[in-house]
Amino acid sequence: MPNKLSMVVFSGTVDRLYPAAIMASGAVAMGMDVELFLTFYGLDAFRMGQPQKNQKMDVNYAELAPMLAQLMKEKNVPSWYEMLLKAKEMGNVRVHACAMTLDLMGMKKEHLDPIVDDVVGVGEFVSNAKEGEITLFL
Repeated sequence: MPNKLSMVVFSGTVDRLYPAAIMASGAVAMGMDVELFLTFYGLDAFRMGQPQKNQKMDVNYAELAPMLAQLMKEKNVPSWYEMLLKAKEMGNVRVHACAMTLDLMGMKKEHLDPIVDDVVGVGEFVSNAKEGEITLFL
């Protein structure tokens, strides 16, 4: 069985994208392969130009966003996007766009940030994910 972490990223808010990037970094540092499947709002966060400017927080935590942003700046914490780029540099991290969501949004792969490797259907992702040890839904 491959040593793999698979994640379904369905949210485009920073409070969910950070854990995805942090877990991808940790898993790849441990020698694991990582696959992210971007769907719905998670995919929308990867539109061309969006990752670098996304500051959205879950509405339940919106009042914490300014304080959290300031704290991260003071502690020199890289953005979730920078963390994910670094994880890809460190090892085998693949970022997949959901084919159905892309079609629903009327987009093509060229509308997405270059960090996205390809477009796959849910069946392909599930088939790959079942070969690994860990699958998370974020």
